[in-house]
Amino acid sequence: MDPLQATLLAGAGLVAGAVNTIAGAGSLLTFPALLGIGLSPLAANVTNCLGVIPGSASGAYGMRQELRGQRPLLVRLSVWVGAGSLVGAVLLLALPGGAFDRVVPVLVGAAGLLVLAQPLVIARTRRDESHPPSPGTGPAIGAVGIYSGYFGAAQGVMLIGALGMLAPAPLRRVNALKNVIAVTANGVAGAVYALVAPVDWLAVLLLALGSACGGPIGALLAKRIPPGPLRIGIAAVALTVAVRLAINAW
Repeated sequence: MDPLQATLLAGAGLVAGAVNTIAGAGSLLTFPALLGIGLSPLAANVTNCLGVIPGSASGAYGMRQELRGQRPLLVRLSVWVGAGSLVGAVLLLALPGGAFDRVVPVLVGAAGLLVLAQPLVIARTRRDESHPPSPGTGPAIGAVGIYSGYFGAAQGVMLIGALGMLAPAPLRRVNALKNVIAVTANGVAGAVYALVAPVDWLAVLLLALGSACGGPIGALLAKRIPPGPLRIGIAAVALTVAVRLAINAW
């Protein structure tokens, strides 16, 4: 890796750290960047998972005030997403990826539509954000965890879609919850990858440094963006990602 590639990779990590905190699609910047320096898709995937963890962690810390009162739910959902992520990581290393890659655009696109539909869903199902989360929240987050462990791009968009439908809360609180859950998902999968997958540790270090700096920037921006535009922005990211993934997979 030459100095220019290293600089570009760290820069991609910086932007991705901010985007992951706000919308959860930063991996769509870092994954192509890793391919661009010559890594195989598998190596880029596992390296990316480890490299963006500091960004999600720093972003979660930057939004810690929004997590007040959510600890019991956070612990429960972290267990679910961790278990799902472990399954996804094992599937990534044990099974061919072609079939699942064809499903990814559908999953990401559906998540974007869920984000757009969040206000309507809340109005039709609970009408009050103080109601407890649905019993199906844990399994739904576990399913997203499987996706996160397998590929992970736009996992935050999918988490926001699931949380917005099943555990209604103000979008900023949902976003903060999403950041912590994403750290758990990537941490569990990353632990598996670190042991048995072809990780490029120099690239991990560069991404980690960049994303750790970008996370607080995203947290700062997320606090200043009104819920409506933020929701539309997240959905737009998801649908754009879905189209790009569909072109590549189909």
